[in-house]
Amino acid sequence: MSKDNDRKNIGFRICLCYNREISKLIMYGDMDKDCILYQFGEIFRHYENKTKDQAQLIQDIYTQVKRLLVVATDYGFDHNLWHNYLAFYLVTNENPFSITCEKVGANDGSVNHFAKNDFAVIKNLFDYDFSKIEEDLGIDCFSQLSDYHAIQKKELMYNKNVSEKIIALSAQLEAAEDVDAFFAAVTGFYKDYGVGMFGLNKAFRIKEKDGGDVEFVAINNMDKVMLDDLIGYEIQKKKLVDNTKAFVEGRAANNVLLFGDSGTGKSTSIKAIVNEFYPDGLRMIEIYKHQFKDLSNVIASIKNRNYKFIIYMDDLSFEEFEIEYKFLKAVIEGGVETRPDNILIYATSNRRHLIKETWNDRNDVETQNGMHRSDTMEEKLSLVNRFGVTINYSKPSQKEYFHIVVELARKNGVTEEQMSDEQLRAEANKWELSHGGISGRTAQQFINYILGTL
Repeated sequence: MSKDNDRKNIGFRICLCYNREISKLIMYGDMDKDCILYQFGEIFRHYENKTKDQAQLIQDIYTQVKRLLVVATDYGFDHNLWHNYLAFYLVTNENPFSITCEKVGANDGSVNHFAKNDFAVIKNLFDYDFSKIEEDLGIDCFSQLSDYHAIQKKELMYNKNVSEKIIALSAQLEAAEDVDAFFAAVTGFYKDYGVGMFGLNKAFRIKEKDGGDVEFVAINNMDKVMLDDLIGYEIQKKKLVDNTKAFVEGRAANNVLLFGDSGTGKSTSIKAIVNEFYPDGLRMIEIYKHQFKDLSNVIASIKNRNYKFIIYMDDLSFEEFEIEYKFLKAVIEGGVETRPDNILIYATSNRRHLIKETWNDRNDVETQNGMHRSDTMEEKLSLVNRFGVTINYSKPSQKEYFHIVVELARKNGVTEEQMSDEQLRAEANKWELSHGGISGRTAQQFINYILGTL
């Protein structure tokens, strides 16, 4: 037998090995046919059975390599993209084993036997040698993927939060000496972060799919603001922290309404809360007014997950002709189904009373024994009453405004030599007179202007 035939036979055996490994997967084997892992299996099957010519095989391989590069670009993968991808597959695969491990880690049970079987398979795929196939087909793409040097990108171009976690796990799995170490690394990741999109991301939006179901869309590169970055409002922040801390610790907690003047930090406070408590399993789902009809589907999708969810509604208010608030009322309290204990609603509004009142609302007032009652007004006010905690964010005083300006300036690197406190106050006073008045937002905009001129 010629050396060329020997080389091809080795390549066939390697491909056969790959397909056999894939077929052994139990918990992680229910993969979409469009999955890169599955597609490589199909390519190698055609290679083994000689059902496609070499040119077509090379084209198919390059197609999947390109898809792998797209994933790597989206998530900022580096070094060994094949290992990064396999780690990504493990942490995004929601199956009975991975879901039971999220935020709690591995438990004793027979399911661990099946999981370890799969981890043995994936460990073999980690160690898979593509060199013979490359040699037979005259390509080097797999070698390039195993020693990849990514072009440095701005954070906004990829999901850094996911990237760092996947690359770290990939390195752990590379170093795993046996299946037990592999098992410990994966389940440790599930315990620390979770699994699937909820495990990797902090915040989500929803979009409606065909058939009335909802799809969660991750919000990449959410503002990294922390509570310490919000100057002032210490009482308000403490109320928010205390309620949220009780929530993530499994104690009784309330829905929260943050109301008050615009630009005072209501939305920023909620973003900061999510960043602060993300390691404790807190996640946020942002929902717009027109999506309230989908609230029941959203709750049904998340009620059995081992995370705490804040359903976030920004700038919540209703005009008199809008009836979406009825969906919200039913979900918060008063519906047939009890709201799950892993879900709270946090909302912001410029109005203390969320539903606009009119003089007509007062026309149905009845007087009985000296008491006044209006069904319309009670209906509208009852929504606010379903938020157990209401926090007022009012505009700062002049003194508080100047304090915010100075603190923000120093936090952003503006030194005393560049601008003294007195200079900052004088310029901030001029700025607010022509830029929307006193607020935390105005202070931040002023600091942005200063930073751009220094």
